[in-house]
Amino acid sequence: MKQTRLIKTLAAVAACALAVSSAVAQVGAGVNVGPVGVGVGVGGTFTAAPANDYFMFRGETGEPVRYYYTPQTTIVDPVGHTVAWTDVRPDMPATVYYEKTGDRMVVKRVVLKKPVVVEKTTTTTTTTQP
Repeated sequence: MKQTRLIKTLAAVAACALAVSSAVAQVGAGVNVGPVGVGVGVGGTFTAAPANDYFMFRGETGEPVRYYYTPQTTIVDPVGHTVAWTDVRPDMPATVYYEKTGDRMVVKRVVLKKPVVVEKTTTTTTTTQP
């Protein structure tokens, strides 16, 4: 009985050690999706796809707000891969990091809360000889 408990305890300790070493390896590999040196962060969802230089975003409370982005604005998925603005759709959850400049909220970084799913369609053409 004691030996079974000891084996279960050792297995649990090994699992914890593996989880910690995996997290340390990710940090060591440079995975960083957080707001390094970026202003205020707000969680919510896109209410419309991005337009020319802005998008509409609803925080967790309140009405949608217009956020402006620049060519320097980065948008990444949950693991830090860059995402194209054309892949952003309404109702996508994200955290927007911005700085207030005058009366505008200028976005520095957007971190999506879920991976982007891009559907690709392929067409196959078959030619037959008469």
